[in-house]
Amino acid sequence: MDAKLASKKDLSEGKMVGVESGGEKILLANVGGSFYAIGNVCTHRGCSLSEGIFKGDQVECPCHGSIFDVKTGAVIRGPASKPEKSFKVSSDGDALMITV
Repeated sequence: MDAKLASKKDLSEGKMVGVESGGEKILLANVGGSFYAIGNVCTHRGCSLSEGIFKGDQVECPCHGSIFDVKTGAVIRGPASKPEKSFKVSSDGDALMITV
């Protein structure tokens, strides 16, 4: 099922936001005008990635410093060892959606 997460106008380039849809906590990020979505709960200790530092195409967990690629969910630097789930983002006009 497709679920609307946000509006393009509410997520300017270089910004991220934490949202919830279908019981999933999701980090939605705008990298160079393209939108990406990964899990928003750090796979290391469960901290909220959307409260971390977003730079380029990476987000750093605010708790223990794990870094994830927001395009793929891959771990760039631990202590996390498991990647974040990634979601395909689509748009319908101004609405940003994912399938959950």
